[in-house]
Amino acid sequence: MNLAIPDPADLHGLPQAEAQARLRTEGPNELPAAGQRNMLAIALEVLREPMFLLLVSAGAIYLLLGDVSDALMLLGFVFVVMGITIYQEHKTERVLEALRDLTSPRALVLRDGIEQRIAGREVVRGDILILAEGDRVPADAVLISCNDFAADESLLTGESVAVRKVGQPGTHELQPPGGDDLPFVYSGTLVVAGRGMARVLATGAHTEIGKIGKALQELDSGTTPLQQEIGRLVRKLAILGVLLSLLLLVIYGFTRGDWLHGLLSGITLAMSILPEEYPVVLTVFMAMGAWRISKHRVLTRRVPTVEALGSTTVLCVDKTGTLTLNRMAVQQMIAGDVSFVADTSATPLPEAFHELVEFGILSSETEPFDPMEKAIHKLGAQYLADTEHLHCDWVLAHEYSLSPELLALSHVWKARERDEYVVAAKGAPEAVADLCHLDEQQLEKLSEQVNTLAAQGMRVLGVAKASYRGSVWPDIQHDFDFEFLGLIGLADPVRPTVAAALGECATAGIRVVMITGDYPATAAAIAQQIGLAPGSGGIITGPEFSQMDDDALRERISHSNIFARMVPEQKLRLVNALRASGEIVAMTGDGVNDAPALKAAHIGIAMGAHGTDVAREAAALVLLDDDFATIVRAVRLGRSIYDNLRKAMAYIFAVHIPIIGLSLIPLLLGWPPVFAPVHIVFLEMIINPACSIAFEAEPAERGVMHRPPRDPQEPLFGKHILLLSLLQGILVLLATLTVLGYVLSHGTPEPQARALTFSTLVVGNLGLILVNRSWQHTVLHTFNSRNPALWWVTGGAFGFLLLTLTLPFLREVFHFAKITPYQFVLCLAAGLCSVLWFELYKLFRRH
Repeated sequence: MNLAIPDPADLHGLPQAEAQARLRTEGPNELPAAGQRNMLAIALEVLREPMFLLLVSAGAIYLLLGDVSDALMLLGFVFVVMGITIYQEHKTERVLEALRDLTSPRALVLRDGIEQRIAGREVVRGDILILAEGDRVPADAVLISCNDFAADESLLTGESVAVRKVGQPGTHELQPPGGDDLPFVYSGTLVVAGRGMARVLATGAHTEIGKIGKALQELDSGTTPLQQEIGRLVRKLAILGVLLSLLLLVIYGFTRGDWLHGLLSGITLAMSILPEEYPVVLTVFMAMGAWRISKHRVLTRRVPTVEALGSTTVLCVDKTGTLTLNRMAVQQMIAGDVSFVADTSATPLPEAFHELVEFGILSSETEPFDPMEKAIHKLGAQYLADTEHLHCDWVLAHEYSLSPELLALSHVWKARERDEYVVAAKGAPEAVADLCHLDEQQLEKLSEQVNTLAAQGMRVLGVAKASYRGSVWPDIQHDFDFEFLGLIGLADPVRPTVAAALGECATAGIRVVMITGDYPATAAAIAQQIGLAPGSGGIITGPEFSQMDDDALRERISHSNIFARMVPEQKLRLVNALRASGEIVAMTGDGVNDAPALKAAHIGIAMGAHGTDVAREAAALVLLDDDFATIVRAVRLGRSIYDNLRKAMAYIFAVHIPIIGLSLIPLLLGWPPVFAPVHIVFLEMIINPACSIAFEAEPAERGVMHRPPRDPQEPLFGKHILLLSLLQGILVLLATLTVLGYVLSHGTPEPQARALTFSTLVVGNLGLILVNRSWQHTVLHTFNSRNPALWWVTGGAFGFLLLTLTLPFLREVFHFAKITPYQFVLCLAAGLCSVLWFELYKLFRRH
């Protein structure tokens, strides 16, 4: 039934010319975007990274030295890594663009009196929209006419239950969403029942979605803690490299009087210390980590956030669509004094509930779109298939719509082989009770039953039946003689994987905080189902939250895990308070109301299937399958990535000690120099960056999700790890110096001594890779872990070493001389012995 009569002028719509003029003047109906990044913008971001600036500077130094081949090799590596990074980021942007259709639908409008379907971005203020069940609203508008109209506004309000709408053609001022019986519909929301006509009041940035989107532009995501730590380490090593290189230049010049070769030695030492590997490894790990995470249906929009996943301490979760499926399901029914819990088991439906389900279906649309009616139909298909209670051959003769005065509707059916009409009604329990004229005692009993279901977070519907033999339809539903059949309790079910995922979060030391716009009772019921404890501070509601000052808030958030009736501004403040308390915060959500908190969190995780453009653009990660358990898998991967990153960084630190020592100590002892720039290129360009790929591919250590998150303030290199790396590097240095000193003392020519020393260093380098694969298990145990990249790296490096020792032109490039097999075996033994102690150390720690 129509609740309002539109103005005749509205039935004509905007003239096409006027609509085009408004489109040019006011702009397209699009959400405010954070700015799409094209290929050039992505490339400029990558070029601003310190590691690439250092690599380009190193290549320039080689050019100044006249070593064009080494310079080209170095610069070639720059472009290879940059190409991988740009490809990853650009692919991510393309996938996000493919998801941009949810809040930019096509729209059916009335222009010049003719219905026409246009792109959502072309809708302008004043357009007349024609909306029907299943449509997504393209702009904020006021209903000028509607029939049984209801909309799902959970993207804006967090409420999963649809709200009723009424028509008010004389209204011209938009009001915020919330509550039933308002005439406004909002961009991005979904029509779940009825039809209507609406006049557009706001488009683009002026809509409710657009206003929230604007708030995101004021937030700065900043850099991750690991990026900051690596930046500090790079600066310190760069300063150290410059100082040591200048010292070597001065010592060489004054002791040997050869300033030109002193300059070359100083530059070689600087190249051995320049910390380009650290940011290279960081980028490779983050890019490869993003690729691995994408295999688990998580799209990485901002690659540097991958490292923060493993250190997440607090996971803020939006209830609707994240913990729940955002669709209704029948959970429990009550008929008389009997209750039945619906589930997926083979338990048959008791006879007492057959009629309740039958008339629940009859009072629903035959092709429903409303989630509650879908749930009732599904229940009937499960329990009443092949029975006389499903009536596909009945004809709908008349219907009575839901109204603000009576929150119940009725369908009148013409049944085959029956003289009378069958009437089915459903609606709010108190409304259906009113139709059935229940007495006080019956109402009191009904109230207790309704409260029992509502306390479990259910949406409760009453169902009634009647029969009618007249030829003229009554004006109102009260004129039927209804009989109350019972109650149907529906719930927005939690995702089946959530409870197990929350359990894994608990063992991993990750605190889960539920943030919702729902009422406290609903939030508590959902929390109980998934096993989320509210905490000693209890449930905090939005009004309570608003009255707290910052000090009180910091005190309460450490003891409360459930926040109900929250609005977007409060969610943002909560995330900021957690960050200020030193937490690493991840935030999941799919609605526009989550977007500011998604942007403010260290890791924003948006839902890809049901989320909005604003949420996806604010987030660092997009969950493509909307499965909460996938987040836990991503956290597990994040922890593994960080573990392997730490191993790779520790290895690089260890291997640089012998490189630096062999660049400096022989010159101080009066021995011939061991390294030329080409040797540094071999070590830096082949082994070190490649081994980062090998470490990145390492499987996770056992028990990675059975330990607390890393302390956000803990450095990548703690004292323990720094000491172990230092010891590893010193022992490899001592082994190589021993070989060098031994062969020089026996009169071995300089090229041959260089070949033996370099071979020992390379073998020790490869040994460091193998022993650092795991800090818990021995090398023999790690051979059971599949890692093809490792064998390509070690095999390739070892093979290239053999080529430099055997091929004459490569021996000349590397300033080597031919060595005997016995001498090479000596190098192998010295190199492997220099790392064997670490295997013994691991066995000692285990036992």
